[in-house]
Amino acid sequence: MTTPNQQVRRATVEDLPKLTPLWRQENLPWQDLEKRFKEFQVVEGEGGELLGALGLQISGSEGRVHSEVFARAEEADALRDALWERIRMVANNFGLVRLWTQLATPFWNQSGFQYAGSEVLVKLPAMFGGAPQPWRFLQLRPETAVPLSIDKEFAMFKEAEKERTDQMFRQARILKLIAAIVAIAVFVLVAIWAFVFFKMQSRTMGR
Repeated sequence: MTTPNQQVRRATVEDLPKLTPLWRQENLPWQDLEKRFKEFQVVEGEGGELLGALGLQISGSEGRVHSEVFARAEEADALRDALWERIRMVANNFGLVRLWTQLATPFWNQSGFQYAGSEVLVKLPAMFGGAPQPWRFLQLRPETAVPLSIDKEFAMFKEAEKERTDQMFRQARILKLIAAIVAIAVFVLVAIWAFVFFKMQSRTMGR
């Protein structure tokens, strides 16, 4: 679980300078992932630092959980728990039927994923394939429960609107900080001007 000072949210383009070093640290294909940064959910610390990130690639009603990275290894499991909760929420919003992964840490072994046999692998989207590691999957809902495309589009719209709102709040905080700095600078300049003015007046009166 995250602490009150941490935020789990969708990655934005402003996160790339912080995400790229984490991807490179784990020898992930960072040049490709940079183009797909919108797939990632991130945990942001109190000071704005990125503590961890996890990708969710979507193809139709299937999703692939991939490319987990963490700034500090000792916090990985706690951050995985928070990111996994967020991923499941996004998957539900998009009406996904299954999640796939090749992540093999103990956390994922305990999260309900099962090894995919040949009868299940035929459902693996081609865009997910290519890597040699075994695939595991998590069935989220029956095949017949796939919602209509309009529901998916509405979920995407809600997610996009939420991200836009969050970004506006972040920008508002930055503008507020800039305004405070400008106000302090103006106050200092006025104080200096007043000091110089009264000093010159004192000299003039003293003559």
